[in-house]
Amino acid sequence: MLNDLEKKRYSRQIRLFGEDGQKRLKKTGAFIAGAGGLGSVISIYMAAAGFGMIRIVDCDSVELSNLNRQVLHWSDDVGRSKAGSAKDTLEGINPEIVVEALEETISRENIDQLLGGCDLIMDAMDNFSTRYILNKAALQKKIPLFHGAICGYQGQATTVIPGKTACLRCTFPRAPPVTTFPALGSTCGVIGSIQVTEAVKYVLGSGGLLENRLMLWDGLSSSMDEVACTRNPSCQDCREAGLERKDD
Repeated sequence: MLNDLEKKRYSRQIRLFGEDGQKRLKKTGAFIAGAGGLGSVISIYMAAAGFGMIRIVDCDSVELSNLNRQVLHWSDDVGRSKAGSAKDTLEGINPEIVVEALEETISRENIDQLLGGCDLIMDAMDNFSTRYILNKAALQKKIPLFHGAICGYQGQATTVIPGKTACLRCTFPRAPPVTTFPALGSTCGVIGSIQVTEAVKYVLGSGGLLENRLMLWDGLSSSMDEVACTRNPSCQDCREAGLERKDD
């Protein structure tokens, strides 16, 4: 049930999808991988929207160079763990939700434990080695993965529904080279907001998701494009999860 404070807090959303929709969000546990640029936007808007439990995981500390885009953290947080800073910020935004902030490195060994009790995965990472861990876990647990990535003015997003859509490895069979890329805070805002909107629609069962579609954002031209994604019958991750495509 929603208490009186929640009804008032979410009143403008309830106009969109009713109290039943808000209750669905309240019952949803979200796993957010990373408390950086994308993770900041994703977690802030998920907290504000009323996702009932947010578990955000990051192993780093706040640096001054983070603050142009990582809006979870403020100048006074430099030197603190990002997990601790994230928890304080998110609980300040919405004390009605449960916030779990873990100072951990996501790995193949701990991903199952980290995901316990979570209904969906938000990809806010900056490397594909960890993204592949998230992808494989999503397939095995049959929970959705909402992917986002940015570089400078450009960004991308797609939604992975296990057994229904192309997975992340289907779309990106090889990881791009690891590099330190430029990052603009407003690009994180665009892509992170799209990811949260996808998660809201998934929980509510409304609208059309970015299924089998990779959305591409170009901030320099203020334009969006799409690339079709298809399931790869030879995908290693799908096969190991027992979700390989059966061709007619």
